[in-house]
Amino acid sequence: MGKRVRTPAGEIDLIAKRAGIVAFIEVKWRSKKADLDHAIDEYRLSRVAAAVEAVAHNYATEGEDIRVDVILLAPGSMPRHIVNAWQP
Repeated sequence: MGKRVRTPAGEIDLIAKRAGIVAFIEVKWRSKKADLDHAIDEYRLSRVAAAVEAVAHNYATEGEDIRVDVILLAPGSMPRHIVNAWQP
């Protein structure tokens, strides 16, 4: 649906829609797998959530649920998907 969506509150890396859900996805890449544990924190998630609030009405137009997911990537490791990472 979208990628690198910029808002005054911040940027959303990916937006995907499937089966009544619109997922706003923050993608973090680190050069070392060990650094993934510190790639996302409450502050970063709150910025993504603020950006989602600014544009959610443009993507969830048919009453879909929305959520903020995180995908963590590093060379030599399987991608890690954190579903519904932001719950205020």
